[in-house]
Amino acid sequence: MSKKELVKRYILCIISLFISALGVAFTKHGELGVSPISSVSNVLSMKFPSLSLGTWLIIWNCVLIAGQVILLRKNFKLIQLLQIPLSFLFGWFTDISMTIVSPITADSYFMRIFMVISGIVIMGFGISLSVIADVIMNSGEAFVKAISDISKKPFGNIKIFFDISCVLIAVILSLVFFNFRLVGTREGTIISALLTGFVVKFFTKLCKEPFEKIIRN
Repeated sequence: MSKKELVKRYILCIISLFISALGVAFTKHGELGVSPISSVSNVLSMKFPSLSLGTWLIIWNCVLIAGQVILLRKNFKLIQLLQIPLSFLFGWFTDISMTIVSPITADSYFMRIFMVISGIVIMGFGISLSVIADVIMNSGEAFVKAISDISKKPFGNIKIFFDISCVLIAVILSLVFFNFRLVGTREGTIISALLTGFVVKFFTKLCKEPFEKIIRN
């Protein structure tokens, strides 16, 4: 791979981070829950609002990166440490995106569902671009892959288990922090879990060929 192509792939990766963060902001603004991987950070940001959602996402991603190091040990590749600056970028992009979407009125339930669906589509597009860029995995996917490699279990199965675990942790935190009330994890989280994969597959199939041409030329 030429340096020019590599630079283009990293640029596309950074663009994908911003688009994905914008999707998170749309979903969050709907106040019906966020994607499973962001659900823990969402609950923590609601309990401890002195730190923004973006900051909690940075912390959560760094925990997942540390988990990879512990699991893989000598097999952890140093190039994967690039997940750290990318995690910071994603957190900052999320806070910027929250400011962008804040003027949108989402008082009715219809508008909240609309924000969730819009966020899923936007986030799915962003994730598909990161798949096409094919440089550094996000910390969540990389953590799942680490467990998959260690356990010798299929990536897809571990991914489902990981998403469910994130939601369960978020629910437990919500019940503990908010007097046994479910806060920050609602039907939007379930909708996101069910639809995001299909959206990513759709956009990856649609965009892979044209973006690969741009990257390689």
